[in-house]
Amino acid sequence: MLSIVILALVFILIAVRRIGKFRFQIWQVMLLGAAAVLITRQISPLDALKAINVDVMFFLFGMFVVGQALEESGYLAHVSYKIFRRARSLDLLLLGIFFIIGFAAAFLMNDTLAIIGTPVMLILARQANVKSKILLLSLAFAITIGSVMSPIGNPQNLLVAVNGNITNPFITFFKYLFLPTVINLFVAYFFIRLYYQDDFRAREISYEPEPIKDTKLATLTKISLIILVVAIIVKIVLVFAAASINFPLTYIALAAALPLVVFSPKRLSIIKNIDWFTLVFFAAMFILMQSVWNSGVIQGLMKNSNTNMTSSGAIMQGSVVASQFISNVPLVALYLPVLEQSLVTTKGLMALAAGSTIAGNLSILGAASNVIIIQNAEKKAHETITFWEFARIGIPLTLIQAAVYWLAFTLL
Repeated sequence: MLSIVILALVFILIAVRRIGKFRFQIWQVMLLGAAAVLITRQISPLDALKAINVDVMFFLFGMFVVGQALEESGYLAHVSYKIFRRARSLDLLLLGIFFIIGFAAAFLMNDTLAIIGTPVMLILARQANVKSKILLLSLAFAITIGSVMSPIGNPQNLLVAVNGNITNPFITFFKYLFLPTVINLFVAYFFIRLYYQDDFRAREISYEPEPIKDTKLATLTKISLIILVVAIIVKIVLVFAAASINFPLTYIALAAALPLVVFSPKRLSIIKNIDWFTLVFFAAMFILMQSVWNSGVIQGLMKNSNTNMTSSGAIMQGSVVASQFISNVPLVALYLPVLEQSLVTTKGLMALAAGSTIAGNLSILGAASNVIIIQNAEKKAHETITFWEFARIGIPLTLIQAAVYWLAFTLL
């Protein structure tokens, strides 16, 4: 029970971020929470080490290396100018962010887009002379929503596709989730426009071309991006072909980072400047969430619930709420065996994928990509989004989006 109390204190501290003269960053709060459960022996040091998902840590490391090189070389700013230069109003810029990045998230993984997209949003905000948090929030929501419609859009969807024994996963995901996802991308755009309507002035945005700073490093980052895209395409083909050959996303990220680590003379600078604090956050989060799970409180609540936990509506509701406490990937891993025993339908599995993913729009801690965006923005530009700034849009947005998916499941 003490683990639940510590988790609640972590939530509160992340929300307020300040005690007296001391201001905390998100990673520091999570690290304090992990230290608290270790000191109070809510989890043993050995179990804490086992709780850290090495695959996730190496995946993030690899993608952070690629993202840092993209930024240092100037290639990321150069490409973002080419993509968004025709968006001459804030409305067109936001629609571009939601649909270009949203659709990209369906195939390039949500955390990948969070790492690469954050510096792009900061560049665009500076050039368009708009509040960076408008674009950062748009990025966070676009990534989360867009990743719903694909079995490789995020780790929890991949778990559903593989462990749920879904035949033709891409076709199945698109059949159930494509149309409501497109609707929800428009919904998120209108929410941002509503909350920041005073910033949508009738003026034309002009962009300045961004030159490449380091051509040699840019060439290596292009090679890294080619490796990344080709590996993802191969993975998609293997899924379509139902081949027994499979390789984790971690391998893809590390393979993409390899040319930079091996051949770039700036390798030490790149590795030094990656977002190590976010890696600390994730390690601490795994420890704290495992301690919460070990307490048995979450299992007890699920067991004693009077709701039919295998109906599409209940799965949506339960996954949105529970993902805030034990994170969406562990939730899906724990929920799938329950649904398998209940012989749940494909529709139920799609509800689990959608609910556990859009849970990321409810609060900062609902998705790893949110934390990556906020930590990166704080590190690179001293810009931040508070817990309440995120939640005031995220809570009503998530409720409407859940209703859209539920309605889609009802009609299918």
